[in-house]
Amino acid sequence: MKVAVLSPVAWRTPPRHYGPWEQIASNIAEGLVKLGVDVSLFATGDSITAGELFSVSDSGYEEDRGQDAKVLECLHISNLMERAGGFDIIHNNFDFLPLTYSALIKTPMITTIHGFSSPQIIPVFKKYNSIGHYVSISNANRSPELHYMATVYNGINAKDFGFNNEPQAYLLYFGRIHPDKGTAEAIAIAKNSKRKLMIAGLIQDEAYFKEKIEPELNAEIEYVGNAEPARRNALLKNAYALLHPINFDEPFGMSVAEAMLCGTPVIAFNRGSMPELIRDQETGFLVKNVNDAVEAVANVKYIKRKDCYEWSHERFSSEKMVNDYLGLYKKILSQ
Repeated sequence: MKVAVLSPVAWRTPPRHYGPWEQIASNIAEGLVKLGVDVSLFATGDSITAGELFSVSDSGYEEDRGQDAKVLECLHISNLMERAGGFDIIHNNFDFLPLTYSALIKTPMITTIHGFSSPQIIPVFKKYNSIGHYVSISNANRSPELHYMATVYNGINAKDFGFNNEPQAYLLYFGRIHPDKGTAEAIAIAKNSKRKLMIAGLIQDEAYFKEKIEPELNAEIEYVGNAEPARRNALLKNAYALLHPINFDEPFGMSVAEAMLCGTPVIAFNRGSMPELIRDQETGFLVKNVNDAVEAVANVKYIKRKDCYEWSHERFSSEKMVNDYLGLYKKILSQ
């Protein structure tokens, strides 16, 4: 079987810091290679893969701002589509634009829908319902207008994270600095819990950071930047708990699965996919607001960190994800 994995080109695959779609595309590609599948990864030229790499740019447009994002995306997608006949199946991890080629090629394409940037993009997915072979990354993140093959949870590489049963006392916020992700709410939870808070993540909303976050920073509320993998592992495994007070219906939440894989319980606002990721009162707490979260911090001591690890490893490993996708490829090709 020859598989083409299409990754985005905003960041390197796998990303140096931020880039969840690129990370999953990498995990899929490398996991397939380990199973003996012939894999071609379409990504930026600085990407790392054990398969064959195809690229039209040396780096992503978020890392080299001299590039035009739309132009690069069009060149990147067409680079794969013009080679489509050389593959048995294409795995699209690049949103809706590649679908516009799908009726023009004979190679079947499976599309992982990593989320909807707005309802306005749904008509493109809807147009290709009959041939899109759509996969959701959580049951919560599904449109009633679309037809889905399955839900396949994002899988993470267990070897990249270390289990720790003896954490430090700090709380951790790990994610984009943006109102949707609840950075300010995490600060409120930490202050009311009288615990130190470590904040790590890409500043996506500069005004929000300047107005709501930066004035709160001190010895007890510390921003450590956009952590690279080694720093991420240390922050996650040594945290007393991860705070995830989201203000939107999140499709998945990589840091939630990653934290639990380290043994770290997660306190999350009960929205989107969170009930699928967290076993309430067993691997963390699903709460409604800041006050409930503060109460949950006091009850983290009752959570067994080994339970967090076992739950995440069983449900959100890259091995499970890749095997699930391989089963879907075979199903598509047998039709």
